[in-house]
Amino acid sequence: MQLACALIASLAIVLAWPAPIILSRAEWTARSPGVALALWQAIALGGGLSMIGALLGFGILPLDDGLLEAIPIFAEAAFHGPLPAPIGVVQMLALSGAVILGAHLFLNLAQTVIRTERRRRRHHALVGILSSPMTERPSTRVLDHPAPLAYCVPGVRTVTVLSNGLVDLLDDDELDAVLAHERSHLRQYHHLVLLAFQAWNTALPWFPIANRAEFAVAGLVEMLADDEATRTVSKATLARAIARVGDAWDAPDASGGAGRSVDRTALELRANRLDGTRAPLGRAARGLVLGIASLIVIAPTVFLLLLL
Repeated sequence: MQLACALIASLAIVLAWPAPIILSRAEWTARSPGVALALWQAIALGGGLSMIGALLGFGILPLDDGLLEAIPIFAEAAFHGPLPAPIGVVQMLALSGAVILGAHLFLNLAQTVIRTERRRRRHHALVGILSSPMTERPSTRVLDHPAPLAYCVPGVRTVTVLSNGLVDLLDDDELDAVLAHERSHLRQYHHLVLLAFQAWNTALPWFPIANRAEFAVAGLVEMLADDEATRTVSKATLARAIARVGDAWDAPDASGGAGRSVDRTALELRANRLDGTRAPLGRAARGLVLGIASLIVIAPTVFLLLLL
């Protein structure tokens, strides 16, 4: 058990520091964003399970009993004392850390879900007030603003919002490509994927696994939406639309007081990958990455089950 605890703690350290840094710098992720996203999700989930599992394992290590048998022992000691002979302050701190970390992650996720849902409802209401429907395109509204903007608002009644600046900038085919991209976000529930990583970053903002993951995943879901959109529109049209939006934002006063900017490097990467010169990862490479992702999640899960 001591060796298992050391191994799971080592896994937690690897997933919290070098792994997210290496993956965030990898160039292959743009070739197969779906595979890269699966690996990011595995790192996040496996990292959390490994941290909690390592703390639990070290906490009950001196006992011969499993976690289920150890819980009443620690509960009795906490309320009535004294601590069992093999258990010291270090073990109590490890167990307390596991409980606090698990509760912190869960409560932060719940808080993020509630806060995001409230913000989304307010946004729906504001969009209904400040924009007008685009009659020729269902579930689409136009916001009177000069900056080239496009985004989707998920919910029971999903809506895609375009700005006047974008409508005036692009031709009909390019607008269709932008709409296909935004609706791909809705069909693939990318807002839920991003929500989980936003909660993770809020809970552990000092961990590379958290802040790097949120930034990287945001870029990956854009690529996934591009790939899905090209099922109905041409890659050249979508790439042209992305490039024109990037050029428009580079123009003086392009934001029109929008208070935001775009990542030109990310836009160029998205446009360039649509030229078809970079093939997706091969079957063997995809299988290897997905196998690693599976092991990252399975290893701490099995360890936690063994603790019981």
